[in-house]
Amino acid sequence: MIAPFAKRVDRLDFDEALELYQREALINLGLMANAMGQRFHPEPIVTYVVDRNINYTNVCCSGCAFCAFYRPKGHKEAYIISKEELSRKIEEALALGGTQVLLQGGMHPDLGLSYYEDLLGFIKENYQIHIHGLSPPEIHFLAVRERLPIEEILKRLINAGLGSIPGGGAEILVDRVRQIVSPNKCSAGQWLEVMETAHRMGLRTTATMMFGHVETVEERLEHLFKIRELQDRTGGFTAFIPWTFQPENTRLGGHKATSAEYLRMLAVSRLVLDNIPNIQASWVTQGPKIAQVALFFGANDLGSTMIEENVVAAAGTTFRMKMEEMVRLIETAGFVPQQRDTFYRPIHWRTYGAL
Repeated sequence: MIAPFAKRVDRLDFDEALELYQREALINLGLMANAMGQRFHPEPIVTYVVDRNINYTNVCCSGCAFCAFYRPKGHKEAYIISKEELSRKIEEALALGGTQVLLQGGMHPDLGLSYYEDLLGFIKENYQIHIHGLSPPEIHFLAVRERLPIEEILKRLINAGLGSIPGGGAEILVDRVRQIVSPNKCSAGQWLEVMETAHRMGLRTTATMMFGHVETVEERLEHLFKIRELQDRTGGFTAFIPWTFQPENTRLGGHKATSAEYLRMLAVSRLVLDNIPNIQASWVTQGPKIAQVALFFGANDLGSTMIEENVVAAAGTTFRMKMEEMVRLIETAGFVPQQRDTFYRPIHWRTYGAL
């Protein structure tokens, strides 16, 4: 069990957060969020991680309306990664200073728990690298498929090598929204159940929010408060990562949220989530310039250098960044860059590699 953060006595309630979102000037929100961020991180340090996002399969039976990456079973572009390709990707990441792999994929109807145990075991047996993988929808899907409790699924994945869980698949944690954008994926309550179970088993996780599609402002805030309430109980979230829906090539379609809307949501996230230590800027969806601005709106982390990224790229957004560019971006914004690991511990020397 992870020790939860102490609750703040001066925290925002829902109505206050809504009032701030709807009425406060953007620059004032930024100043408030920046002040909150400095309570957690008084030193002018901005962190980043070097990793590779490895999608082990693009076959998915969920069919989310916002996803341009997935392919149905039998499609000519469908794939399951080979161990040779997996090894090549990991070795390239290690050569570039990578310390973790972000391992995610679709909900493939033919891949059972034994496949994931073998996949994780292969990585741990051959490489000294952290596995940050399998989002709550993937874990819930496995639990249903195998007719096993979530705790048993997680226990076996941990024994095979799983080190932490990404917050993917949260979208908006309101079932009205999920019924529109991802009706075949786990419910909001089931997403939260996976995370709470993981936290109580000692696994650290991140939390995310994809916004700017069919949800209301109130539903965005409902999402934030559900995350905050779970963090009050478990303390298991290391970071929160809000990012904007990318509509190109998706069935859902629509228009991208503006940079101002992104910064407003980011700032309010920092103010509401007073028990989560890190807020990550989404340069992958916003680009490097807005990512720099985000560092003055409550963000203290720029996330991954993204040696590889496929899901957002499939929706037409293809920002890329080398580690040297990440460092330059942080420095020219007036901060000190610091490479970190999955758990936000600073990395000063390389301790990872092939075994």
